[in-house]
Amino acid sequence: MAVAADLDRATDSQWDWVAEQTRTYLASGGTEGHESNGLYTLLLATTGRKTGIPRRACLIYGTSGDDFVVASKAGEDDDPDWFKNLQAEPSVGVQVGTRRFTARARVASPAERATLWPQMTRMFPLYDEYAQKTGRVIPIVLLTPVG
Repeated sequence: MAVAADLDRATDSQWDWVAEQTRTYLASGGTEGHESNGLYTLLLATTGRKTGIPRRACLIYGTSGDDFVVASKAGEDDDPDWFKNLQAEPSVGVQVGTRRFTARARVASPAERATLWPQMTRMFPLYDEYAQKTGRVIPIVLLTPVG
């Protein structure tokens, strides 16, 4: 079960550029790496579904009420590991800018997705290209702060 404190001890993404952005984000306390060219990113800590080891990723996000909304893995045909991890254990650690919290992750319902997908593609138009590259439905995940 991942919590906010796991962000400091989690294993970085296997993608070097994501790992570098994550380390910059953490080293600055969230003052660097949160915003770039109008896009906002958050850090997500999940629990490895096979290893039990905390894993972290840096993801573009939107908002819906009090929830934070994430998606993607480009146009790959397989869901990202962070998504598979939170399906197995929905308690996650999140950092948005300088704010840290534990959240509960859930996949958006079809009705929620119908509203959230256009919001995400307006924010990051490449999501539409990603969707066209793959046969899978790219999941939309809502992260709801707890406590």
